[in-house]
Amino acid sequence: MTYIPHTDADRERMLRTIGVESIDDLFAEIPEELRFKGLLNLPRGMDEIALRAHAQRLSAQNMDTSRCVCFLGAGIYDHFSPAIIEAILSRGEFLTAYTPYQPEVSQGILQAMFEYQTMICHLTGMQVSNASMYDGATALAEAALMAWHHTGRRRIVISQSVHPHYRHVVHTYANAADLEVQEIPCGEDGVTLLDASIADDAACVLWQNPNFFGNLEPMAELTARAHERNALAIVATDPIALGVLKPPGEYGVDVVVGEGQPLGLAMGFGGPLLGFYACKEEYIRRLPGRIIGETVDIEGRRGFVMTLRTREQDIRRERATSNICTNEALMALAAAVYLSAMGKQGLRRVANLCLQKAHYLAKRLTELPGVQLVYPRARFFKEFAISLPRPAEEVVQALLPDYLAGLPLSRYEQGREHHLLIAVTEKRTRQEMDDFVQALRRTLSEE
Repeated sequence: MTYIPHTDADRERMLRTIGVESIDDLFAEIPEELRFKGLLNLPRGMDEIALRAHAQRLSAQNMDTSRCVCFLGAGIYDHFSPAIIEAILSRGEFLTAYTPYQPEVSQGILQAMFEYQTMICHLTGMQVSNASMYDGATALAEAALMAWHHTGRRRIVISQSVHPHYRHVVHTYANAADLEVQEIPCGEDGVTLLDASIADDAACVLWQNPNFFGNLEPMAELTARAHERNALAIVATDPIALGVLKPPGEYGVDVVVGEGQPLGLAMGFGGPLLGFYACKEEYIRRLPGRIIGETVDIEGRRGFVMTLRTREQDIRRERATSNICTNEALMALAAAVYLSAMGKQGLRRVANLCLQKAHYLAKRLTELPGVQLVYPRARFFKEFAISLPRPAEEVVQALLPDYLAGLPLSRYEQGREHHLLIAVTEKRTRQEMDDFVQALRRTLSEE
């Protein structure tokens, strides 16, 4: 809140109502020796005018996409968010809604979740979806746990072309469950090696499409390789890419997960995010997170309820299907509003703009002396990696504050000091891209 209306008299009345004399009494359970004594090391108070100016000065030190041109992606992207999303999300009945345990008073938020699930199923080509998860990384890790529970096998196979953050989360989950993780390498063409060995006791094979480098993986072949081992085929995907790519469900994959941030959510400071999770109907009893179902009441009227699982299931620790007992309902609502507003044709248009603009910029950049595509034979969607004649970290720093030039891949892998991952969304104009090429040309020519 920007204004706190409680007076000293208000606070005294509240304390009397709950039966204590002071705020300190609320902390009586904390031993006296552990309580802070003295004055906090804080500056003197400011009046409202001075405080606003101070806060604005602090805020101006942050980089944001209203003051620079963003080519940074790697999981969080600068996509356009229609105004209708904020208008819907700011409504009190959605913004302040609590967990919908009582369907008789929660029909609005339950219907919104149900509509979200329906749209995710249409988008991914899968049969069922949950009501969202924390983010794409935890969704992928939860899918790996589901494969373990379903198959009884304790080996998780994951491609090294999956986002490093996602792989780290999968390793963390697997370590806690005493599972073994086998990583299969990425080839010189920037996609998963199809001839890599997959153990017969694999519970699942995990990959990402488009992958961390922006390249399109061989979906049919990877799905077949997983099913040859009777393992679940699990893919993480970019929902915007599904505007032009065949839905993963049409390849026969078992689980589709991903990060829903491109669906109208702000980049923020890396959150809040939205994990979507969809699978074949045969796995619905092992599906983590909440599931909203459609029903009718005793008078035959349409209604919505939480179904197939209870919250208490999540707190059964190691015996639980999942320990995630909540979701990202407000973010899922934003995604549902985005998909509703864009529609099938609008989403296809956004995806096609990303595709065409990324390929235009890649062509322009590789016309610069010493700049090459890291994976020239790969097919890519909206992201691609280039090799620079100077270290990528130096180039990125030199282009600030006008451009967020991309992600130096050396932050994740040694030997990639000259590799830069660049993302292009529908927001980037031709002028912005041409100016970026010229800025990079000047930077590379400097000693």
